[in-house]
Amino acid sequence: MKITDHIKNADDTLFSFEIIPPVKGKSIQELYNNIDPLMEFKPPFIDVTTSREEYIYIEKQGGLLEKRLTRMRPGTLGICAAIQNKYDVDTVPHLLCGGFTKQETEYLLVDCQYLKIENVMALRGDARKEEKRFESTDGGHEFAIDLVKQIENLNQGNYLHEVIEISCDVDFCIGVAGYPEKHEESPSLQSDLKRLKDKVDAGADYVVTQMFFDNQKYFAFVKAARKRGIEVPIIPGIKPIATKRHLQLLPQTFHLDMPQELVEAVENCKNNKDVRQVGVEFCIEQCRELLEHDVPVLHFYSMGKSDNIYDIARAIF
Repeated sequence: MKITDHIKNADDTLFSFEIIPPVKGKSIQELYNNIDPLMEFKPPFIDVTTSREEYIYIEKQGGLLEKRLTRMRPGTLGICAAIQNKYDVDTVPHLLCGGFTKQETEYLLVDCQYLKIENVMALRGDARKEEKRFESTDGGHEFAIDLVKQIENLNQGNYLHEVIEISCDVDFCIGVAGYPEKHEESPSLQSDLKRLKDKVDAGADYVVTQMFFDNQKYFAFVKAARKRGIEVPIIPGIKPIATKRHLQLLPQTFHLDMPQELVEAVENCKNNKDVRQVGVEFCIEQCRELLEHDVPVLHFYSMGKSDNIYDIARAIF
C-alpha cells in the first residue's frame, strides 16, 4: 500500500522507523533483532537507507596501498524484500542520485516493481567523504528533483530509451526530504521551500523531514510549506539523543540546533546511560506535543538500534 494511503486510512498518528543495512559480511539477524520489538507498535512501513560508494585502501605486498571504490552497506532492495516477507509490512527503499547512473536507477525501480514495492524515497545523497561538496555521478542525476522526474516518468510508462507498453501498472509513491532548519547548501529557508515545492510539483507525494529537536521549527516549517502551496503530508523525523557525543556530532552532521535545556541536561549526565534516559524522556515529551498537533506519522531514525525507540513508543502509542 502507498504511504499516502496508509495516512489517509489511519484514524490516529502512525508509527514508523528507518533502518540502516548491515555492513557487508554481517548477518541480517542483528537487524531482525532490532526490528522485532518495534513490531509491537504496528508500523505500516519501514524505510531502508542506501549508502553511496566510498573509497577504501587495500594494503598490497611491499606496503603499497591500492585505492578501490566500494559500497560498505549494499543490499537495500534485498533487505526490503526480506522485511516484507518476514513482517508483512511495506518497505521504502531510499534511492540516491550520488553513486548511481540513470540506467542503474531504472534497474532498481524495475526490481522494486518485481518485488511489489510501491514506495520509494528520492534523495540526492551526500558528498563522499573525500569531496568538499556533492558531485554528481557520470550519467547520473545532480538534484533530487531530477530523480523524482525519472520515477514519475516511469509511472507514466516512459523508460530511458523508449516508451514501453506495460501490462502491469507502475505507480510508485514518491517521498522526498524536507528541512525544517533548511538544507545546509540553501541560501535561505524560503529558497529551500521553493525547491521542495518544485519536487512536489514534479511528482513527490509526501515529505519526511530531517531530524529536529525543537518542535516549533517543525510547526513553522509546515505552516510556511502550506503557504507555499505544498499540500502533501509532511512527516516529522525524530531522533532520540543517546550519547554525549551527539551534542557535537548531530549539529555538525545535520546542521541543526538543539534546545538549551536538552544541551544542559546532557552535559550534566555522568555517563551515556544517563544520557540515553535524558534522550528518551525528552523525546517522549517532544512526541506528545507532536501528537497534540495531529501529525500524520512519527518517523524515527533508529540508526540500527531500537531499545530507546521502543521505550519511547511504549510511552506514547
